[in-house]
Amino acid sequence: MSLSAVILGGGNPNDPLAVAAAVSVKGLIPIAGIPMAAYVLKALRAGGVQHIVYVGATTPELTPLIDICLPAKGTMLENLQAGLQPLMQQTRVLVVTADIPLLTAEAVKHILEQDPKVGLVYPVVARSAAERDFPGGKRTYAKLREGTFTGGNLFLLEPRLVADFLPRLEFILENRKNVFRLASMFGILALIKLVLGQLSKTELEKTVSRILGVPAIAMITEFAEIGFDVDKPEDLQIVFEKIAIKS
Repeated sequence: MSLSAVILGGGNPNDPLAVAAAVSVKGLIPIAGIPMAAYVLKALRAGGVQHIVYVGATTPELTPLIDICLPAKGTMLENLQAGLQPLMQQTRVLVVTADIPLLTAEAVKHILEQDPKVGLVYPVVARSAAERDFPGGKRTYAKLREGTFTGGNLFLLEPRLVADFLPRLEFILENRKNVFRLASMFGILALIKLVLGQLSKTELEKTVSRILGVPAIAMITEFAEIGFDVDKPEDLQIVFEKIAIKS
C-alpha cells in the first residue's frame, strides 16, 4: 500500500527561534546548513512514505522531497485540513510536524508496522525513554495508571473521518485550560482520575474515542525522538549536538 504523509510546516512568524534564525517559520531554521524540515522529510522517505504533502513555506532544499506543497492557512487544524484535502481517497495518512528533526527512519517504520489501523492512532513516549535519550530535556508529561508519558508529534488517521472529529478536537484545544468545559466532555470522574494519574490507558482511549466520535488508540513507543519537538533554545542546542555527532 502506498502511504502518504502530511507535514505541518506552518507556524508563528514571531516564534523566538525563527526570529533569531532570521527565517519565516521554525521548520526552516538551518541545522548544519540544512532546513530543520528537511531532516523530517528525509526520515519519512527513508521510512517508507511514498507521497508527501507539505503545508507551509519551503526552500529549494525542501522542494525535491515534496510532492505537493500548499501555503499555510493559519492554525494547525486549518493546515491539517488543507493538507488532507488532496488525500481524501487514501485509507491511511501519517501526519507529522516539521519541528522534529531527530526523527529517524527506524521510528517511522516502527510506527507504520505497529499501526492497528483504527480511526486515530496517537503515539506516546514513556518518560523513561524520553529521559534516557534526551537527558535534561524538558517535556510535558501526563501520568496514567500504566506510567508517565509525553505526546508524540505525529499520528495516523483515516482522512475520511476528519470532518467528524476536527470540530471536537478544536474545542478541546481551545478549552484545554478550562477545567469546567473539559469536564463537560470528559466527564468529571474521568477528568479527576486523569489529574490524579489514576486513569488507565484503556479508559483514556475509550474517553477520547467517545469525545471525538472515532476509534482512537494511544500507541506506546520507545522511540523518544517522536516526542522531541524543538520549542526552546535548549531543545535546538540538543539537536545541534545530536546532528554534529551523526555527522
